[in-house]
Amino acid sequence: MNKKMHATTPGSAGDKRRSTQTATMKLVSRGLARRYRRERLFRRCGLAAIIISLSFLGLLFGAIVAHGWSAFVRTEILLTIHFDPVRFDVDNLAAANYGALVGKSLQTWFPAVRGRHEKRRLHRLISPGAAFLLQDLVSRDSGLIGTTRSLWLPAAADVDMFVKGFIQRDAPESERRLQDDQIAWIDQLRTAGRLRKRFNNTLFTAGDSREPELAGLGGALVGSLFTLVVTLALSFPIGVATAVYLEEFAPKNRWTDLVEVNINNLAAVPSIVFGLLGLAVFLNCFHLPRSTPLVGGLVLTLMTMPTIVIASRAALASVPASIREAALGVGASRMQTITHHVLPLAMPGMMTGTIIGMAQALGETAPLLMIGMVAFIVDVPHSFLDPATVLPVQIYLWADAPERAFVERTSAAIMVLLVFLVGMNSLAVFLRRKFERRW
Repeated sequence: MNKKMHATTPGSAGDKRRSTQTATMKLVSRGLARRYRRERLFRRCGLAAIIISLSFLGLLFGAIVAHGWSAFVRTEILLTIHFDPVRFDVDNLAAANYGALVGKSLQTWFPAVRGRHEKRRLHRLISPGAAFLLQDLVSRDSGLIGTTRSLWLPAAADVDMFVKGFIQRDAPESERRLQDDQIAWIDQLRTAGRLRKRFNNTLFTAGDSREPELAGLGGALVGSLFTLVVTLALSFPIGVATAVYLEEFAPKNRWTDLVEVNINNLAAVPSIVFGLLGLAVFLNCFHLPRSTPLVGGLVLTLMTMPTIVIASRAALASVPASIREAALGVGASRMQTITHHVLPLAMPGMMTGTIIGMAQALGETAPLLMIGMVAFIVDVPHSFLDPATVLPVQIYLWADAPERAFVERTSAAIMVLLVFLVGMNSLAVFLRRKFERRW
């Protein structure tokens, strides 16, 4: 009996071990399967989040492009203008009635229009800015007086919207801004080849205007350029110098810790607070001119400085200590080590942070509204002390306008702003990848 028990006991123990191992493997397999299912679910959720984000982004950009692409073309009407010498005073060319020249040309093309109200509707086919264009031509070349010229003049905003399809022909007359006789005149001009669409260079060369067909981004572009020049000229050297001092020279004590904490906190302060600071200090205390690129650049310098300081400190900290030790070991001074060895290696990171800070400054609106850069500026600024506006503020102003033609110009301005922002961020990525050193 004992032999029988000894004969069966080892087999029973082996079976138990195998059954235990099998159970363990099943538990591990179930655990792995559950873990893989969760991992696949997480990856699918992440992929779905990316797809949804890109879809909404594409929908947003698509809506902007759909509303704004038409602003890059404008409608023009060909008129034969006779510069009648009787209407001009050689000593005062600006006093001539240039609008009457446009009206007479239209009357020549549509002689059947007789009533006062009909004439008024006919004259509304041409932009009010056409008279100023004729005045500019005569002021530059007085030899035009007494001659007859065929000129392409900008159509009115309503005509432009109709030609582009935003005003429906089959809509009731009471529900559209053009009446039936005006549409008939437009059809006659189109049939005669006196109506065309061409690239709207006014959008990039002119300043703001009450008339949508004359409004442009030229003033906002130049104002943004001047403002960013002031911001870059102040924030980059001051930010880099601050980062070098804090990272390389400043002693580690409670005061430097307090400065570092405040710099980090300033990077998270709402931008409108900097606008209030600029209003209180630069305008009310120093009495600098309101709504100028100089004041706007000073305010944006305060806003972008923390970003540049933080990015520059991170770039300096990424330079290995062996670089500093090697330079000091061959006899270089502390300043020579920093200027000749550390700064050149950290400069790509500093430039990346600076470009990102400039891109942030380019898209800011709230601080500039507080210092008066929301004013209606017609002329393109020529200096840092001229009244100016910037692209985001121009978008804000146009978005509040009720005319349909300003809707497309608002979208077009957003497209231009996005191009600049994407370009600046792409430049930052390029600089980081091209000059980045891996230690």
